[in-house]
Amino acid sequence: MSDVNEQYITIGKIVNTQGRRGEVRALPLTDFPERFEAMNTAYVGLRGQTNLINIERTYQHKKFIIIKFAGIDDMNAAETLKGASLLIPREELMPLPKDTFYIFDIIGMQVFDSDGRLLGQVKDVLQTGANDVFIVEGVKKRPLLIPALKKVVRNVDMVGKKMTVCLPEGLEELS
Repeated sequence: MSDVNEQYITIGKIVNTQGRRGEVRALPLTDFPERFEAMNTAYVGLRGQTNLINIERTYQHKKFIIIKFAGIDDMNAAETLKGASLLIPREELMPLPKDTFYIFDIIGMQVFDSDGRLLGQVKDVLQTGANDVFIVEGVKKRPLLIPALKKVVRNVDMVGKKMTVCLPEGLEELS
């Protein structure tokens, strides 16, 4: 076992047992739930530790992924995994289209306006359906809600963890 660190990305959470034969019910936390079908092993993170466990089989049941791990053969053993995170190494992330980013890479970025003034830091991302909205906090008392649109977000520097935005009218006077 090793400490969980930023090298791993959470793609699911074990929420309960499934049946009496050691299967677990996992809630997928990924835009690519089909990835579970091809997995032969999984990193399981629980109480600050990770453990690589072989997978015997997976299948989808309603909104959950049912996983049977090798060596977990009854409900009591499966119960010990309840609350665990299913992790993958960062290098196993699915590639994204150009100019799209994983939310966990956006959170924590410093946000600047086009004049170079610091507006704050991205604290969260709202997924509205139409477009995401960055919640930026730090400089003003109230959070700044910035739409994740190409005409607003001018540059994303993943290495420098910086984002440059051109605020739409109405948001400018709030910043």
